[in-house]
Amino acid sequence: MTEVNDITQQINEAIMQMAMDPTNPDHYHTLANLYALDDNFDKVASVYESLLSIKPDDVNALLNLGSIYFYSKDFRKALSYYNKALDINPTNYLVYYNLGNAYAELKNFSKSLRYYNRALDFNTKSTDIYNAIAMLYHDFEDYVEAKAYYEKALSIDPNNLTANVDLGNINFKLFDYETALYHYLKVYEVEPDNKTVTICLANTYSLLKNPEKTWEYFEISLNLPGDNYKTYICYAIAKSDFKDYDGAIEIYKKAIEYKPKEKNAYILLGNLYSNLGKYKEAIESYEQALNLNEYDTSTRVLLANTYYMDDRIEDALKAYRYVSNLEPENDEYKLVYINLLEDYIVTSRAGELLEHV
Repeated sequence: MTEVNDITQQINEAIMQMAMDPTNPDHYHTLANLYALDDNFDKVASVYESLLSIKPDDVNALLNLGSIYFYSKDFRKALSYYNKALDINPTNYLVYYNLGNAYAELKNFSKSLRYYNRALDFNTKSTDIYNAIAMLYHDFEDYVEAKAYYEKALSIDPNNLTANVDLGNINFKLFDYETALYHYLKVYEVEPDNKTVTICLANTYSLLKNPEKTWEYFEISLNLPGDNYKTYICYAIAKSDFKDYDGAIEIYKKAIEYKPKEKNAYILLGNLYSNLGKYKEAIESYEQALNLNEYDTSTRVLLANTYYMDDRIEDALKAYRYVSNLEPENDEYKLVYINLLEDYIVTSRAGELLEHV
């Protein structure tokens, strides 16, 4: 309560200072910062708009307003403020950096890269810019270029957490699990309470066939604050990979108990049951997932396939017909349904002929 009252008092004092000296931009920036600390970004925007009405060339106000719209995902409006800042100060690297970020969100690779490179022209030591360029290449699946820029960031700051995490992720995708592990451990040394990194470590140890370390890091993750659903899912997948199917089933059930309205665990549990030939249990899991979303065609196809494997051909036909009606433009579903129907008719007729022999 004291902190809230303190912020409120500071805001009131800043308003008084601004009223007494309305042409001093420092008072506006002070008030905007206090509103930001109070998470009142509508007021922050309002203060900056007031400042720009008396000082339209205030680059920091333009950048901060642009960032407010950027984080509210109004990228076009953010660009309008960033471009105004660019007109006023074409040598400010932060202007180019923010323009690069906005165009990256708009999936405009060439413009984003151009502005990031201009930012580097004015600041060659910014790890944020190198990381941003790396992320841009990463998003467009050019992992070789992404690695080069993350490594450049690490040459400036070897302990840069963003570069280490993302380099770990890239090496993981490239199946270089030892290098991925190295980068994840670098982050873990600095942030042992980073839940995401503990999951990454567990997944990496799993693929390196080290069950003891895998279980250790999953347990660490479960004991850290935050959402455990992803940890349970990854833990269960790892248990299954190590052929501990009973353990995997138990953990999938914990995930379901933890978030009964999330369908992913039901589907993955159904897949495991199906692979184990436990079709009754698989069908129950898929049906539970469909209770959350009856129009989920991918789950209904899994259900249809399981009916078929369990020799419940008529149920499989009904499920495929339902899917074909949900997505009439999907020729694959339609073809499977027609082929299955033809096989069913041929088999039924053969059975009828045998009855009369």
